[in-house]
Amino acid sequence: MTTTHEPPAAAVARDAHWRTKMDRLRARRLPERAVSLCDNDDAKRAVSEATLSLVKARSDARAAATVAGIPETEQDAWLESQPQVVIAQSLLATAEHALAEATFTLTFRALPRPAWEQLLREHAPSEDQADKGMEYDVNTFPAALIAACHVERDETGAEVDGMSVQDAQELLDEWSDTDAKVLFTAALLPNQTIRADLGKGS
Repeated sequence: MTTTHEPPAAAVARDAHWRTKMDRLRARRLPERAVSLCDNDDAKRAVSEATLSLVKARSDARAAATVAGIPETEQDAWLESQPQVVIAQSLLATAEHALAEATFTLTFRALPRPAWEQLLREHAPSEDQADKGMEYDVNTFPAALIAACHVERDETGAEVDGMSVQDAQELLDEWSDTDAKVLFTAALLPNQTIRADLGKGS
């Protein structure tokens, strides 16, 4: 006769608790960082001007509310209904929409640790670069990292093929030094920034 032993209830509960937590840990998403790019200076300026116009319209309306004896507790609702404020809000919304249409966003996701370490091995620094304290080959690593971390999504939100290493190198070569650094930094930061929710427990 075979005798089976049921594990202690407390052990079963602990195991289930840990499995639930482990499932949540596995489900955590890798950090992402987005960078927005817009070359339409007119669209940027229109938003700035519309924002200032709205601030002035609200300021003028609040002054008018004081003169009209509108109770302070009612002034916020009153001034938001004033024609000059409504018009200024509409103009700002239009300007912001135009700016959004002229802006595109690049998103970069951190690599899993093994992929990050493999990329570093593939683009190890030269002896001279290593002597200067560099962790990677500054000539080849930036484009490789940008391409590896870039996340492109279609209109439905599904991920599709994004930037190639050749695409990334072309941008790094043709953009200004400042813009190129912004692009590389956007890909680098998700891999090196400590997430706030991974701090010490209390």
